[in-house]
Amino acid sequence: MQINIIGGGMIAHDQILPSFYQLHRLGLVQQIAVCARHKSTLDALAASEQIQQAFPGQTFRASTDPYRETIARMPPRNLVVVALPDQLHFDAIMAALDHDQHVLAVKPLVLKASEAKIIQHEALKRGLFVGVEYHKRFDDRSLMARRKYRAGDFGEFRLGTACLMEKWYYRHSNFQNWCTKENSDAFTYIGCHYVDLVHFITGLTPVSVSVYGIADQYPNGQEGYLWTDARVIWSNGACLNVQNSLSFPDDAPGTNTQGLTLHCSAQDSGALLRHSDQYRGLEYVYARRPESPGGTIYAEPSPDYFQYVDLGGGALTPVGYGYRSIEYLFRCCLRVESALDQQRAIQEIDREGIAATPANSHYNEQVIEAARRSILNGGVTVSVGSPP
Repeated sequence: MQINIIGGGMIAHDQILPSFYQLHRLGLVQQIAVCARHKSTLDALAASEQIQQAFPGQTFRASTDPYRETIARMPPRNLVVVALPDQLHFDAIMAALDHDQHVLAVKPLVLKASEAKIIQHEALKRGLFVGVEYHKRFDDRSLMARRKYRAGDFGEFRLGTACLMEKWYYRHSNFQNWCTKENSDAFTYIGCHYVDLVHFITGLTPVSVSVYGIADQYPNGQEGYLWTDARVIWSNGACLNVQNSLSFPDDAPGTNTQGLTLHCSAQDSGALLRHSDQYRGLEYVYARRPESPGGTIYAEPSPDYFQYVDLGGGALTPVGYGYRSIEYLFRCCLRVESALDQQRAIQEIDREGIAATPANSHYNEQVIEAARRSILNGGVTVSVGSPP
């Protein structure tokens, strides 16, 4: 397949482009293009020392044309990767579907449940796969927890907490141009991971949400809800508290702080599932401060999301659930494309529930829509799926 990545920002550099370079190395991808508004974005991506070291000689076709034009030039039934700000997803996804392209979208898929339904129906009608890149699903911890919970090993989820605090330097990135009060917030962008993950593990669905947001100012003067506290009630009456922010100190070790705890009840006993994801057992003290944003002399790096390892051959190999997520979703595209009955193949993937799709993860868009109504109204409780 040919790949057209729409957007050349942080996630394209850290995960998406190197993942597709690896798939190209494996012979599964024909060529890769990246479309971005600014030539400086594309130049920085092409000049990345880290990516060049991992994939010597590999390049992408760069374009600053409007993404609708680059999509229109693609042969049908290839893949468009949407890595744009949240509020731009729907238009880009529909442009891809209108030109008969499979789609891989960074999370969240869209900000309105009605838009997710339109995408679902249009993709199925055309026999096209749409996958949402909720990469935490492909952390072995999540897959282990899913199997054991659904086997009854934890009983029933009753009360839980989750948090993910991103580094302060995010405020100086392109976030300050789009993750503003009118467009998104820390829960919508970050907390959606944990709403998705609790469903992925337990099979429960969210029924109501309240989100309290604290506005803060970016360096460019724009305001965003950069601190959020959410309360999500589930179909069995369980409650999950989710805290998110762009606040983790730049000088603190690790790229963020994050984790998930679920307290459960069985017949006559309690059960506990706890993932302390910010600390993965590594402690490094470097001889000099790394040049990467947020790099520290003392570091507690994660080996699990996305890393490069030397397996010989004069290059580096990406490992971790960030890569596995991209590969799995891409293989879903290949599975649909090679099927005799493409609509049936899409519905099989929907039912399996490993890949997030518009059909099997529609609760995410419903929660986000309710959460946006809540945060803009001082944190009131909003029923998931209620009319706007």
